[in-house]
Amino acid sequence: MTVKLSRRAAAPSSQRGKHERRTLALREETLRLAVVADTHSRAHERSCELIAAERPDYILHAGDIGSLDVLDELGKLAPVLAIRGNIDTQAAGLADFMTISITKAEQTLVTLLLLHIGVYGAKLRADAARLARQQGAALVICGHSHIPFIGRDAGIAIFNPGSMGPRRFQLPIVFGVMELEGGRIRMHHVDCETGRVWRPPGA
Repeated sequence: MTVKLSRRAAAPSSQRGKHERRTLALREETLRLAVVADTHSRAHERSCELIAAERPDYILHAGDIGSLDVLDELGKLAPVLAIRGNIDTQAAGLADFMTISITKAEQTLVTLLLLHIGVYGAKLRADAARLARQQGAALVICGHSHIPFIGRDAGIAIFNPGSMGPRRFQLPIVFGVMELEGGRIRMHHVDCETGRVWRPPGA
């Protein structure tokens, strides 16, 4: 899926929890991000190999990390930006949500909101939508459900990378890839078991 980049005006934030702001400067024509979530201490055995093949500039982790050794392993591949999920009680040093501004020549191209719980089905939760508007974010990245998803709700793009950890029910074991280029963000999922692009059944 491809999303056109748009800037949103930020409103004053009233969200509780530890908040971190980061800026990623676009020095080349493209910026490539690997996006993971819900590793639950045990990322799939092929995940590092497959992420390395994507050659990401950064890796984003949308929470439920489990053992922080997971972040150490991912950090060998690319710089990692991570927030904590509901199981990450030992990760006191991590933020509950993160605003990531992607800039070029000191101009903000797009703002992303990284948090753990953001959707209910295919819809943004009201608190997540409110927080995205408060932060001026055009795209919400979230985990928690273990269900890979790319969509849009309330005028805001949504990217759930799915789970890269132990399988839940019959859900796939996947991670996400985002590429920013030419004013657009392209997003897809990679299946950790096959190494191929994952698409929803029937897509």
